Amino acid sequence: MDIEELQTFVEVADAGGVSAAALRLGVSKSIVSRRLIRLEAELGVQLLARTTRGAALTEAGATFRDYAARVCAEIDVAKETILPAGDLRGRLRVAVPLSFGPTHFAPILAEMARRHPRLQIHTCYSDRFVDLITEGYDCAIRVGYLQDSNLVARRVGPIYGKLVASPDYIKAHGSPETPEELAAHEALMQGTEAWQLMDGDKIITVRPQGRFKADNGIALVAAATAGLGIAYLPDYLTHEYIASGALMPVMTRHPPPPAGAYVIRPPGQHPARKIRVLTELLIEYCEPAPHLAGPAPV
Repeated sequence: MDIEELQTFVEVADAGGVSAAALRLGVSKSIVSRRLIRLEAELGVQLLARTTRGAALTEAGATFRDYAARVCAEIDVAKETILPAGDLRGRLRVAVPLSFGPTHFAPILAEMARRHPRLQIHTCYSDRFVDLITEGYDCAIRVGYLQDSNLVARRVGPIYGKLVASPDYIKAHGSPETPEELAAHEALMQGTEAWQLMDGDKIITVRPQGRFKADNGIALVAAATAGLGIAYLPDYLTHEYIASGALMPVMTRHPPPPAGAYVIRPPGQHPARKIRVLTELLIEYCEPAPHLAGPAPV
């Protein structure tokens, strides 16, 4: 039984269709279909029921998928074990935030590719929440505060942030000094998120309101410099604007608690060596990074 056929079947089962699996695997849909046909012929049983919406597992397919996934995982571990020390190969699919990834994480991923010429790295840059398991990613780099989930997280560095506004906004509306005063101001947000602020040693949660929302931090910086309201943004996006005077810190007596940069992966007993190597490289680069490992100068 061909390992590629097993891997392809697992991808189709997890992606819910041939097209999505072909995209994950980086091959044509016809290749995926041929592999599935060969596998079903070898087993003498139908694994997938093709529908207009994709492919659904049959009862036999649902049972076989778990065994196939374990076999593929064991083969990957075996391949890693016999590789020369430090050598990586195969494919690494990573989801990275758009607001931070191209400037800070892209050079690190490029360095990983340089060090491991047999490794394929496929990166998706997006600020949307990527479902690692459903969409077939090996891991993701996320920044901020982590929500509870069944994913495994490893912190690679701290992220510091501030509440900021433009001088024009402060001149027109004043600068809030307390969380209660913040409620009367226009907030620039990604959605309906809550903001965490420090009150001495305690963390308090506020739910600001505002008419301008964007799912991208760079867009929120633009709105803040345009004087539309107060934004809660990481230092790596605002330090140049603060240095130039285009933005000013507000609520300095109630700063946000430090957040973090994390490598997130699906649950499993042991992470693949390629994920461990990426994590170690991120820690190596993130710890001394200005505006990431410590508060930006004001």
